[in-house]
Amino acid sequence: MQPSPGGTTPRTPRGMPDEKANVSGTQSSPGGTTPRTPRGMRTDVVTGAFGYSGAAIARELAAAGHQVRTLTGHPDRAPAGTDIDVRPMDFSDPDGLTCDLTGAHTLYCTYWVRFAHGESTRQLSVTNSGILFDAAARAGVQRIVYVSILHADPASRYPYFSGKGEVERHLAASGVPYAIARPAILFGESADRGAAASILLNNIAWLLRHLPAFALGGGGGYKIRPIHVEDLARLCVDLAARPGNVTVDAVGPESVTFKEMVMAIRAATGSRCVVMPAPGWLIPPASAILGALLRDVLLTAEEYQAMAAGLADSSAAATGQLSLTEWIAAHGGELGRTYANELERHYHPARVTGAPDGGRRRALPARCRRCPARWGTGARRSPR
Repeated sequence: MQPSPGGTTPRTPRGMPDEKANVSGTQSSPGGTTPRTPRGMRTDVVTGAFGYSGAAIARELAAAGHQVRTLTGHPDRAPAGTDIDVRPMDFSDPDGLTCDLTGAHTLYCTYWVRFAHGESTRQLSVTNSGILFDAAARAGVQRIVYVSILHADPASRYPYFSGKGEVERHLAASGVPYAIARPAILFGESADRGAAASILLNNIAWLLRHLPAFALGGGGGYKIRPIHVEDLARLCVDLAARPGNVTVDAVGPESVTFKEMVMAIRAATGSRCVVMPAPGWLIPPASAILGALLRDVLLTAEEYQAMAAGLADSSAAATGQLSLTEWIAAHGGELGRTYANELERHYHPARVTGAPDGGRRRALPARCRRCPARWGTGARRSPR
């Protein structure tokens, strides 16, 4: 299960926009440029547009001719020369969030934390989501599309699912028309990481390439319904255009067992690893040991237990078209060549894709922005 990670970054001081614009249609600012939205072009906001599902949604919106603005906890990871308008996602500054959401038609929210780490907790992500939705309402956003999880329910025994259910409840109370897409497992490549962007599938492949045996808790007979990340993006953009409030299971055309997925990856990678059943109780501690060795969180006990309980499956009609097994077969040569470390990727980034300085982390340039909702008369907003 691959939702987007959380986190906040202190806001950069805001000043008046430069009156001069360059010929490419971007607005000048000290140390960088902020894309100017051409008149008549619709602006949509995507949280985490340089992440996995967020990047797919941003690509889909750009292909439809929309200007994309992103709220991100890691604005310093923006690739050089990006056409995306980058804003920091600072939940401690609700007025600033309102400012950065002003002028947007739709907010696509992928924000969440997969597991607690440091100051990032599930409860904090629930609270932050409510802050974001309230800011969207004040900003006049016309629709919110939220990426949730299959079987989200505030009463669920699993904190991941109950937390998502609480966020859905916050969304319904915001007063903004909304749509909810509920995926379980995502797969598909990304522009910067290729097939390794599919963390679950890639790391299963990595284990199959490096271990002599792979244990399937309870035999792996529980069903799963993954969806390709591009199918999810298309669904989200489609949901933005639908009337009324709607909740849809985001699922692909195939319902396979976990064992069938593992065996497909084994065949595609040419692995000779022995795949064998194991008691379900053994999987969480075994995953914890492997995670410690890899300095990562490989699989949480909750993730395994929820999947074994059938919460990664759905009987709903397919909302995606791309086949899981066909994708695995086509990308077997790439899967598992490197280990995709979740902690390094989201909490300890070392390099920035597309950076002209060779990828070293860089400070976000101060950007000049105008917010008609707060200070369209020209007054400067105080630095925070």
